[in-house]
This record gives sequence, structure tokens and C-alpha cells, in this order.
Amino acid sequence: MKTIKTIKLLALLFMSSLAIVSCSNDDDGDHHDDDHDHENELITTVVYTLTNTSDSSVVTLTFRDLDGPGGQDPEPIVVSGPLAANATYTGELKLWNETESPAEDISEEIAEMEADEHEVFYVNTAGVTIAKTDVDANNNPLGFDTNVTTGATGSGSLTVILIHEPTKPNDGTPNGAGGSTDIEVSYPIEVQ
Repeated sequence: MKTIKTIKLLALLFMSSLAIVSCSNDDDGDHHDDDHDHENELITTVVYTLTNTSDSSVVTLTFRDLDGPGGQDPEPIVVSGPLAANATYTGELKLWNETESPAEDISEEIAEMEADEHEVFYVNTAGVTIAKTDVDANNNPLGFDTNVTTGATGSGSLTVILIHEPTKPNDGTPNGAGGSTDIEVSYPIEVQ
């Protein structure tokens, strides 16, 4: 019985560690010979906002772990409502470090200074199509801005993955991009 509890605890800890992983950055201006040896940057909050292009209704997908990996459990994932079937949405992904005051906008920092070192990937099982509409300085997809098209009714998950130092260009999948995962969050979604 004790072994089963230990296995469950280890599984829970493993899944929690997959939900959020810190991004690396060198903000202190102290450059090292190895450009890839940076301090970790904390991402506590992931919000994907989808705005329907026909009626301006908004669906927000929110993940929060205010003390970062470890410590307290993340807050329950919140999806504000279902997506409409056969509709088009504009999407905006925002990442924050809410341990700072005011909250640090990590997505803005990446888009302005580190876009060539990152790419966002979207993996879903609900039959929606997601097209990235923003690019880095080399005209490679970035993924903070998207167009989302829904089909028939259904449900599934939408996983948002931020990859650090992916191969660019790549095959459009997180596995094909290489690099390392900065953060990965799966949201339950429903299309009605």
C-alpha cells in the first residue's frame, strides 16, 4: 500500500514538472563564452486568448503556478468557455512572471529580443487548425500570434509548447524542432 502511494506521489511530481519548465535568459549583462549558459527565467502564467472574428466573443485559456515549479500546486486550469464550431479566431499567447511586481511580460521580452531563439507550437486533439501569423527576424514562424479555425463539434486538448533554441526552419512540430521545452501546458477544449 505504501509503495502505491509512493508511486502516485512520484507520478504527480513528474507530471507537475512537465507542466512548467523555466526559460533561460541572461539579463545581468555578464556574458560567458558559452552563449547557451544562461540563468533560468521564471514563467508562472500562460494565457491564450482567442477572439472570434465574426462576433468578437472571447475564449481565454489560463494556466497559473504563482510560485513556479515545485512548492504549491498550480491553480486549476481555467478555460472560459467552448469554441464555436466552424468559426475563425485570432489568438494571442501571453507569458508572465507574476512573482515580479509589476508582472514581467516574458512573451514581449521574447518577441522583442529573443524571437530567433524560441518558437511556440500548438498540438491539439480537437480538430482545430492553428496557423502562426508572427515571425522572427529571419522570417521563421514564432507563434505568439495565431489564426485558429474550428471545424465540427467535438472535444479534446490543446497543448501549448514554448521551445527554446529550436532548429529553424523546422517541420512545424515540437519533436522536429529539437531544442528544449521552456514550458508546456495542456488545456481541455470543447467545440460546440
